[in-house]
Amino acid sequence: MTYDLIIIGGGINGTAIARDAALNGLSVLLLEKDDLASHTSSASTKLIHGGLRYLEYYEFKLVREALKERERLLKTAPHLIYPMLFVLPHQNAVRPWWLVRLGLWLYDTIGGRISLPRSRSLRRNDTVFHAPLKDEGKGFVYSDAWVDDARLVVLNAIDAARAGAEVRTRTAVTSARREQGEWRVDLSNGETVNSKAIVNAAGPWVADMLAKSGVNAAAGIRLIKGSHIVVDQLFEGEHAYMLQQPDRRIVFAIAYEKGLTLIGTTDEPVNKPEDAKITEAEINYLCDAANRYFKRQIGPQDVRATYSGVRPLYDDGASEAKAVTRDYVLELDTSGPPLLSVFGGKITTARHLAEEAVAKVAPLLGKPVSPVTQDAALPGGNLETGFAAFLDGVKQRWPFLGEARAERMARAYGTMLSSMLGEVKSETDLGRDFGGGLSQVEVDWLINKEWAQTAEDILMRRTKIGLAIDLQSSASLGDYLKSHQGTKTPRVQR
Repeated sequence: MTYDLIIIGGGINGTAIARDAALNGLSVLLLEKDDLASHTSSASTKLIHGGLRYLEYYEFKLVREALKERERLLKTAPHLIYPMLFVLPHQNAVRPWWLVRLGLWLYDTIGGRISLPRSRSLRRNDTVFHAPLKDEGKGFVYSDAWVDDARLVVLNAIDAARAGAEVRTRTAVTSARREQGEWRVDLSNGETVNSKAIVNAAGPWVADMLAKSGVNAAAGIRLIKGSHIVVDQLFEGEHAYMLQQPDRRIVFAIAYEKGLTLIGTTDEPVNKPEDAKITEAEINYLCDAANRYFKRQIGPQDVRATYSGVRPLYDDGASEAKAVTRDYVLELDTSGPPLLSVFGGKITTARHLAEEAVAKVAPLLGKPVSPVTQDAALPGGNLETGFAAFLDGVKQRWPFLGEARAERMARAYGTMLSSMLGEVKSETDLGRDFGGGLSQVEVDWLINKEWAQTAEDILMRRTKIGLAIDLQSSASLGDYLKSHQGTKTPRVQR
């Protein structure tokens, strides 16, 4: 078989492109050398946002596009993506008050009509916002949105598979060459597959993949590492803080996973993707960033977890990592069968990037396309009512789940819960308990429907239960997965 499109890379860009292409009727093979979202796309700050700070670098087009996409995603994945208030204290400020106020006004208006609350000044009676801060002075409150980034990747892959795409994880591309008007792609399992076109969405490995394809890119790439730390909660509530730093960077402190605070990110240039490891200096930087603002002081000894990712940003010649554009560039090589390479991008604009990518490639294959994903719900997102009412329904139908697990699973799976738990009538029906609210029924779903193969796939990407359970529970899950290895293949619910 010759595919219309082989997509290399199972991050947010690759899966979004696979979804758009498959929904437009192209035959698609998505290849990922590791697990879905196993690198950059699970290492973001987990925000769906326009990028308030990008206004400072005159990235008006990017911010406008991102804000429009934020509105779309809030509607198409209301179970997974939800509004969040951000407090911006005007302390340690390196920007004048009037400039920040102007920037927030522009942020409220540049994307057109918005459904979220508009920005405002921090008030004296905003007790919950003031309480954790050392200085209860002036500031602002504005709106953006939160997402579980790795699950967003998986939902795109599920929708692509529902539309006919073939998704293969743990399958690397070793080489690709043009022969007889097609691409011949050699895989790590010894197989060779053919396609009419390739999309190189390999993220930090985009240049490596070009080299394996024998193509020289006109665009350049800068690898920028972003690191985060997780600590016990620094404040009560479900909001976040945007903290200005003396070096003019900003650091977010975000309510995370019920009882934790996520702090990030750094911006450090690196030489290779494998440098995605947090350093002692970065941990100290993030602790200091939080300590400038919060009454509760933290140090490296308080860090519960860390993660780092390397962002493959388009090289626009900016001198500092923090100033490098977060916009994307799509480079099309038509010296033979088409090769489209993706440089840069951000999780918020991945759907729009995918739409543009497919619109560039499909006509070269004689395939008509249309903007099919603009209003299409992502899997689980077809809620007949708002999320609160949906969650109430989940609790009533499966009361034995308990409050915390019901909310976690409703957020993660949305209406797919009916397929997962359709035959479950009691706690006993959930099967083996792996700790942290993770049951055998859910694990089997993740193996069969979501390409999960290892304990890390399940505990840190499909869920975040790995932040809570002990090593013994993790080992128990690993043993269970080993006993099922090779006996099940992913089958996506259609």
